[in-house]
Amino acid sequence: MVRLRSLLLSLALIASIAGDETDRDINQEILDQFSPPSRTIIVGSSGENGEGQKIVPEQPKKLKHDIPKKLYKDLLRFEIDKPFTPFINKHSNLARRLVDVLIDVPSQQDISAIVKKYVNLINRNLFTYALSVAAMHRADMRDFRTDMLTLSNPRKLVAGRHLSTLQKAIDANEQVGNFSIWVKYSTATNSDDEHRLAYFREDLGINLHHWHWHTVYPFGGSYKVVHKDRRGELFYYMHHQLLARYNAERLSNELSLVKKFNNFREPIIEAYFPKLDTQVASRSWPSRPEGMVLKDLNRRDHGLKINIEDLDRWANRLYEAIYTGHVMNEAGVLIPLNETAGIDLLGDMIEASSLLSPNFGYYGSLHNMGHMAISYCHDPVGRYLEDFAVMGDPATAMRDPIFYRWHAFIDEIFVTYKNTLKPYSDEELNYKGIIVKSIRVISDCHKVNHLETFWANYTIDLGKGLDFKPKSNVGAIFTHLDHCPFKYEIKATSSLAEAKKGVVRIFIAPRIDDNGDQYTLADQRALMVEMDKFDYTLQPDLNTIVRRSINSTVTNPFETTDRELRNANIPPIEEFCGCGWPQYMLVPKGTELGLDMDLFVMISDDDADISQWDPATGFKAASTMCGLRNRMYPDPRAMGFPFDRPLPDDVRTLQNFLTPNMAATTIKVQFVENDPKKAEPIKRVEVIQA
Repeated sequence: MVRLRSLLLSLALIASIAGDETDRDINQEILDQFSPPSRTIIVGSSGENGEGQKIVPEQPKKLKHDIPKKLYKDLLRFEIDKPFTPFINKHSNLARRLVDVLIDVPSQQDISAIVKKYVNLINRNLFTYALSVAAMHRADMRDFRTDMLTLSNPRKLVAGRHLSTLQKAIDANEQVGNFSIWVKYSTATNSDDEHRLAYFREDLGINLHHWHWHTVYPFGGSYKVVHKDRRGELFYYMHHQLLARYNAERLSNELSLVKKFNNFREPIIEAYFPKLDTQVASRSWPSRPEGMVLKDLNRRDHGLKINIEDLDRWANRLYEAIYTGHVMNEAGVLIPLNETAGIDLLGDMIEASSLLSPNFGYYGSLHNMGHMAISYCHDPVGRYLEDFAVMGDPATAMRDPIFYRWHAFIDEIFVTYKNTLKPYSDEELNYKGIIVKSIRVISDCHKVNHLETFWANYTIDLGKGLDFKPKSNVGAIFTHLDHCPFKYEIKATSSLAEAKKGVVRIFIAPRIDDNGDQYTLADQRALMVEMDKFDYTLQPDLNTIVRRSINSTVTNPFETTDRELRNANIPPIEEFCGCGWPQYMLVPKGTELGLDMDLFVMISDDDADISQWDPATGFKAASTMCGLRNRMYPDPRAMGFPFDRPLPDDVRTLQNFLTPNMAATTIKVQFVENDPKKAEPIKRVEVIQA
């Protein structure tokens, strides 16, 4: 009997492994369908503006589990070459219906059949978005590579002129080999101060993170897709951390902190010329010259109408709710903005989700419609037949400098609410019996409390996404910020009689402002960058906690497992494990002389399980910014704790704030241009061949 049971378990294990392999094969089969369209296209009239492309359908066979006929007709009316964004209700409602179909079909094989049948018949961007959202909410697609759907569209990543240069180089060379194009962040010259931050704003990993987050947490769709634990609070905190990191980069580049865009009638002083194609109709993303002003929006082609007064009105009503301490639902019932659920409710109102907002008609959709008002400021009524700019798409919005000014305004609303709460008490901050004795960081570059950053490169495979068929392996080389890996060493004592768990919270923040003065903690707390958070079981007496930077629950890695595209010793990108800040951007750039930053560590009295791995996916979990798939948010404390609330009146500096279970020290972050562990400098070439 024991042997039989053992045999059955072994067979079950083999079947499980075989099943996993099949799932991976189906996932790849689905991804392979998203190559450039190969069917016959007729370019002609397909809309009231007299332009667009219509696919000639082939009358494919009816599937057992198929898209309903009414939905298919509506999808065909959404022209194949029209840009898609979930920020427009007309678009997101259509995507929602497709998402529901893709979630409800029984198996991955059914998903694959639907993709194969419709991928070249309906709008590619809408289909990509709907499939990405559906995959996030299907248990059998937990390892589906949604990021590869974006990476398979090179024109969203690489300027068309770069691809043309690459094609010419390949055509001119008869030999089969590996070709790569060097992607430069050349949206402006260095005479534009904002261009100093191009390495951050244009970074592929950062933009993928933002896109991925908005597919994990869509604001439109059925309730089972939209509703997630602490979703509104996470919207606030993820973007709050984006701003904190962006401001650290600004100080690293001798720029002042980002200025909020709260006067909707003042000219936008920042220009932005993206240099990317939209992937549809061979068009470039619209540009925004310096000095553009927002105007009332009436885009009948997208069913979108926004008055600038609407933005003012919605903002004023949100502030009114904060100052009165309650919101009013559609029935006129007052809902308190208490300290536990208030921030979550505000997040659902500000983004906003019509399903989760208590009164969508009254409080509106400030965040989303602000994005669209900015993205259409160049053509608010469609007079020039121009589509929305990069601010209208979550996959590209972070490239534009105005994104950060807009979110500084949005963040101020959340911070205003947080400032109505009482400061944390000593009891809430302290961990009785636990004392943090010391904290230091030790770099792999053999320095203590001294981190080094530098330029590095990676390669992505462009082959499957090109509209020309190369006979060679083709890649794009991206230059990005990186740092020497490091570890934290924390010494803490416990006077407790038995082992007890705590949560280790690690932050850094700039110490000196752009005028050369030391920050007060009141100003510094908005700049606190969360570096890591993890649970740890403290033993009685002395504990030495060592934590590697690569294990951060803030970040996700870019794995370098592809070997075919290695070129000039540049590692390629194969895996992007989903939502999460890119590991290589964990540390701010710093300065050549060294940027002084405060390192803060706290061990809080929490019995939370903040794992490095997501049990649902098996991937490294970036739970701080992204939560966990289909699970409760792992940290019971408010996001940003202990810096999310105002300080007691007698606290002026970080040292004044410390309780025995906290420690702080000063570190330097120095930019050294090239990886100190490698002798070879970064090469600056246009096209290279292996």
